[in-house]
This record gives sequence, C-alpha cells and structure tokens, in this order.
Amino acid sequence: MSIPKVCGIETEYGIHVMHGDPNPIAASSVLINAYAQEIARQQVGWDFEDESPGNDARGFALEGSLPPQVETHLLNTVLTDGARFYVDHAHPEFSTPECLDAMECLRYDRAGELVLIRSMEAADRVVTDGRRFVVYKNNSDGKGNSYGCHENYLMDRAAPFSRIVEGVTPHFVTRQVFTGAGKVGSETTAFDGEPVDFQLTQRAEFFEERVGLETTLKRPIVNTRDEPHADPHRYRRLHVIVGDANLAEVATFLKVGTTALVLAMIEDDVTIPRSLGLADPVRAMHEVSRDRTLRRPLLMEDGSTATALAVQWELYTAARAYADSNGLACMGDAGVGEEVLRRWEAVLDGLEGDPMSLARQLDWVAKLQLLEAYRERQGCGWDDQRLAAIDLQYHDLRPERSLFRRLDTERLVDDAAVERAVVEPPRGTRAWFRGRCLSKWPASVVTANWDSLVFDLGTDPLRRVPMMDPLRGTADHVDELLERSASPAELLDRLSS
Repeated sequence: MSIPKVCGIETEYGIHVMHGDPNPIAASSVLINAYAQEIARQQVGWDFEDESPGNDARGFALEGSLPPQVETHLLNTVLTDGARFYVDHAHPEFSTPECLDAMECLRYDRAGELVLIRSMEAADRVVTDGRRFVVYKNNSDGKGNSYGCHENYLMDRAAPFSRIVEGVTPHFVTRQVFTGAGKVGSETTAFDGEPVDFQLTQRAEFFEERVGLETTLKRPIVNTRDEPHADPHRYRRLHVIVGDANLAEVATFLKVGTTALVLAMIEDDVTIPRSLGLADPVRAMHEVSRDRTLRRPLLMEDGSTATALAVQWELYTAARAYADSNGLACMGDAGVGEEVLRRWEAVLDGLEGDPMSLARQLDWVAKLQLLEAYRERQGCGWDDQRLAAIDLQYHDLRPERSLFRRLDTERLVDDAAVERAVVEPPRGTRAWFRGRCLSKWPASVVTANWDSLVFDLGTDPLRRVPMMDPLRGTADHVDELLERSASPAELLDRLSS
C-alpha cells in the first residue's frame, strides 16, 4: 500500500525595492531579518550538514547538468511553526513545514503569505533610508526570469523512479488547466515567434527538458533531485518544480491533492486503461499553457490525440476507482481525500462546460476575467502595457494594493486557522517536535533542518537529535515527553533512554 503523502510547498516570492538600492538579495535579507527580529523575536539558523542537492535519482547526472547551489552564506531562519524562511538566490522563500494532507498544506501556504505581509510591515518600521519593499506571489518578472513554487511529496523508496517519471508526466503537463496562475504574453522563445496574448500558466514556457536535475536552467518537467530529508533507505522526496504560485485556495488545494493521489497510484502500480504517454511532453506543456479554449489536441505516444482535459478525466476516473478499492489512507485524512476527488471532478466539469464559471476557484480564470473586463472598457489590445501592470498587481501581497484580494474567491481555510499556522506547527508530522522545541527552548536550539535539531546544553559537545521519519515526532508521539521535560537536557536524557 502507498505510504502517506506527507507534503509541503516552497514559494520563492518576487521582490521589488522602491526608492533605493534595487539589489534583491540585500532586500530579501532585510525583509527576513526584520521579521525574525521584530515579530518572531528569535533567529535559529539552518543546519546545512545534510544538504545534498546534487544527488540524482537516476544514479548519475547527465553530461552538462549541474546540481543546484547551496548558498550557506545567505540569511536562513526556522520558525516556531516548523517552517523555513530564508533568502534563496535573489528571493525571499517560505517553505512550509511538513504537512499531512493537502488541506493542511494549503493552510500553511496561506500562513506563508501572512508571514511575507508582516515582513513588509516590519521592514517599513525598521528601514530608515526611505526604501520600501513590495512582495509578489508570482513566478516571473516579465523580463525572462522565472522563480519557482516547488512542491514536495514523501514517496516509498521501493517505487522505481522510471515508473514515477512515466506516471506523473501526463499529470504535470495537463494539470495546468486548474493550477495555472495566468499570464499576459510570453517571455521566451518557446513558441517559435507565434504571438501569445494570454497563457494559463506563468511557468510552462520556461521548461525545456522532460527529466533532469537542474531547477533554474534547462528546467525539467520531472526533477531528479534525490535528497529525501529522511531515511534514504525507506523514502524518497519527489521535488516538483512545474507548479505556479497560486493565490486561489481551490487551485492550491487541487494542485497538491491531485498530485498526491496520482503519486499514490504510481506507488501501488495502478494500471490506467488508456496509455497517457505524450509524444513530446515539453511541447505539450507549452501547447496546454497557451490554449485557453482547452480544446487543442495533444499528440500521444501511440499516435492518437487527446486534449489536456481528456487526460485529466482519465486520471480522475482512475483515481476514483483507486479510492473505491484501496481507500484514501495515503491522503493523510480520508475526508480530505474525498474532498480532493469531489473538487477535481467539479472543476473538470466546469472547465468542460464554461471555464469562466470557475472565476471563484481558479487563478487563471479570475485573472482572465479581470483582463477581459478591462480590455472591453478601454478598447485596448493585448499588447497594451496596462494589462501587464494588472497582471502584476493581481499578485501584489500588500492588502491595500492586491487585485486578488478584491475578488470574491472561494475560501477553504478561515483566517483564525491561518493565524494559528503562523506560530503553531502541524500536529501530525515531525514538524511538531521541531516547532515545539523552538517555542519552548529557543536559546538552546543552535541550528535546525528538516531531519534534525542541534542543541547546546551548555557543555561540550553539541547534541544532535535526528528526525529521519517525517511521521514521527508528532503531537501524539512527543507531547507527553515535552510536557514532562523541564529543560532540553532532560528532554535529551529521556530520548536517550
């Protein structure tokens, strides 16, 4: 049986500096430091001891491929909710803690947005040279540079990577119909000079390979980074780089939930009646993104054709049958799994009938509706720069400036739950132990990462506590232990015994 799909989202936010030095690395550092000092009032650094982004799931790296760089000199901090908040290349990045299901992952992704909003406010209070920082939850700067929203899923090491590639590629190419954040125009040569007025996704045109290790150049649809942040003999972490950064909650929920379910079927070697192999997945990815009619036929490996919607219906049908026969324990919460299936079907129905009926659920539809309304009022073409400005303002996180916040989009998590997620870790994963230790003994935790904590007990040497199983260290496992321990030394003694 498939293992629980522990999941998380890493979001690189766009940043703009008004009235000062535009250096994005310096700006990102100011932003994160302001939050750590002014709001979190603690700064526990990241432990890079176990970082190995160059490991390739294929067992080798293709000639010319380069592993991602680990920038240990840039600002990193770990928060009491178990999340990581840091400077990644030239962006502030928020990585959610490990979550047990798609709804929890959505809640912590929303908490990340709130952390960034409060970071901007904190930076405004501490910066005295007139600079102001604006953060966008988007994926490209309009000048040919793209930054990612990455997902991570816990998988059984026993599942062959080749089977994962074969099974997940059709989903990654076609899920754009509900995960896309929408985008005016294009920034690359992916469309061979063909004019593009509007795309479903911000990221699709930046992908050039089917499979590969890189994340910033020659981006692959399936990333091969083999860095499990867990027991490598039992687990792998599928690092997914093809997604857009969503603001619409239903889109985020479906992005994570449907992918988790497809991966569970791959682990259990479920056979889908129709072969969904694409003749050219990279080309198909570009074609899906620029086709807002959702009717463009994609060439399949067997010579037939199918639309992106048809592929998604095949996956949904297989997932529904899988859930009926196997249950949904792999989804963390069976109720959440059923909600994923219900909304998956409803969104596909809506896309098939009238895509614009989903403006409350999907980013690309909500944005397109805004843009079309503006074009109708102003009588302007798609090359009008005001449309690009509207596109960008949709993603502006400042509450008073965000176009997204003015829309009546459907909410799945309430504000109180998001507020709690800013400071409290998920109860059902090892993030609980990490977060509670940071809350209870911040001065004694020297560094932290996904699979360990390092304590300073005031005596040599430092003590490392490994956390190699994402499903241990939960509230059920450690709450009593944490309550009975009056100090970190006592906690470690109890753990040792």
